[in-house]
Amino acid sequence: MAALLITANSLITSPEGGPTRLVSPGFVRVENGVITEVGEGRPDDPADVHLAAGILAPGLVDLQVNGFYGYDMVDADERGWQAVVTRLPETGVTAFLPTFITAPVEVQATALTRAKGLLPRLPAGSKVLGVHLEGPFLSPQRKGAHNQAFLTDPAPDAIATLLETGLVKLVTLAPERDGALDAVRALTAAGVLVSVGHSDATAAQTAAAADAGARMVTHIFNAQSGVHHRDPGVAVQALIDERLHPGLIADLHHVAPEVCRLVFQAAPGRVVLVTDAAASAGMPPGTYELGGEPITMPEQGPPLRADGTIAGSGLRLDEAVGNAVSLGLDPVVAIDAATRVPADLVGRSDLGRVAPGAAADLVWLDDDYRARTTWINGQKVF
Repeated sequence: MAALLITANSLITSPEGGPTRLVSPGFVRVENGVITEVGEGRPDDPADVHLAAGILAPGLVDLQVNGFYGYDMVDADERGWQAVVTRLPETGVTAFLPTFITAPVEVQATALTRAKGLLPRLPAGSKVLGVHLEGPFLSPQRKGAHNQAFLTDPAPDAIATLLETGLVKLVTLAPERDGALDAVRALTAAGVLVSVGHSDATAAQTAAAADAGARMVTHIFNAQSGVHHRDPGVAVQALIDERLHPGLIADLHHVAPEVCRLVFQAAPGRVVLVTDAAASAGMPPGTYELGGEPITMPEQGPPLRADGTIAGSGLRLDEAVGNAVSLGLDPVVAIDAATRVPADLVGRSDLGRVAPGAAADLVWLDDDYRARTTWINGQKVF
């Protein structure tokens, strides 16, 4: 691969051992797909690319993508996977977890096997970091858009079956279900990130899940027990427990703007911006699918089931960053929540940061925080 030198008037960098910060101006030098140097000021040699406006940031990392561009990841064919992988860089996303929602365990296992066969044939694009299984080990009281008929306890044989392909990287479950804490321990031991979600657990039960190894909470405030002064639930523990990282859908519909600000203020450095994007994301209003069931994308707001239940989102991750900044959040904090924090959570310290030794996954965000240009492994892909 050819060497690449990018200079920028504003650059987000995460030096080893130091906090993520904004450098103005700065530069990034890339060789063989890896960042070899990050500096302040201007280098002596001429740049291959100069960015006079916006911000050069790490490529965005999304841990919850049910679908995009008309395709639902769980049953998309090879063409669908190709479309999502090659087009997600348009949104600044350079790595993601395709998310399979609740279905019978054997159906999920088949989908995992199919995905494993597809991955080696995919073209260059956003990196697939593994699969996020959101269910079926969820609470019927907090099922959201999930099919209650398929909800079940996380029995050891079910966990073993789902781990067979080695693709599972994140599992969302309700810790109050029978056998759930043993499942958290087994998944954690297998290197899988466990997230509490679609749960009616108390704060104490959520803390017990963290004791067992859970480190995330799926889409905070949505489909979970919340904040009550005499009956604290999942959301309370997510905000006060420094072991837990609350995922936040910052489309300003799933969570009100004021509450988004609360999440960032209560859990500094722990918030993970996610899209929870459904097949309707990036598409015009109409009818699409989520987990094999129809959802409708309206003119305004998130997609809905026929009964009015929110079913994923139409959010872009660069848009989520912009929304967070519009609430008064420091751009460095907002970008960190969509890059370094999620990458570190899934054990990928080579992603989500602009630092020597990291993969040269970069995005140029304009003044409105929309992706203008995206590089993956130093190659311009958008």
